Amino acid sequence: MARMPTSRPYHHGDLRAALLKSAERTLRDKGIGALSLRELARDLGVSHAAPGRHFKDKQALIDALALDGYERMNHALTIAAEPRHQSFEERMTALARAYLGFAVDNPELLELMFARKHDPDSSAQLATAVDQSLGSITRLISDAQERGEIVRGDPERITTVAAASLHGLAALIASCALDAEEALAGLDEHVHLLLHGLKPR
Repeated sequence: MARMPTSRPYHHGDLRAALLKSAERTLRDKGIGALSLRELARDLGVSHAAPGRHFKDKQALIDALALDGYERMNHALTIAAEPRHQSFEERMTALARAYLGFAVDNPELLELMFARKHDPDSSAQLATAVDQSLGSITRLISDAQERGEIVRGDPERITTVAAASLHGLAALIASCALDAEEALAGLDEHVHLLLHGLKPR
């Protein structure tokens, strides 16, 4: 008599993507402490050993979640800053809206992304993705400097100021100190103040 399998058959065409999607849902609904490769396997109807083909442990899964978040965010930032026929302020506002939109839609994931960003054990691949996220702003600033739209200066220093301002908005929204719709509605003015300052003209 044929021996019956002891676990349910693997039936996902892309188990890795399914695991990440399920893990992100768990992160959003229950928090990082609830992430478990065994539980994810149970949710997806595969053997408890199947996730090990893609993630050696929970930390590898968390790194992959952070990397996936950065890749999605970077794609949105790149598209937002692309139209070179627009003014710097228009492109910066579009980029800010893309970042804040991602932050509003994915607060738990963004928190995880920033936590892994500062961990010395994070992978080189994740470090590259982090650099690319800031690079979107730096490239936009460098391009605007070349076109004479903004002052000269170290583009990375200016990037730090811009990124801090945008992430500050995201943090205020995440902590419920600022309403998301209100922040998005006032984003044009926020970017204008960031670019032009408060000194009367």
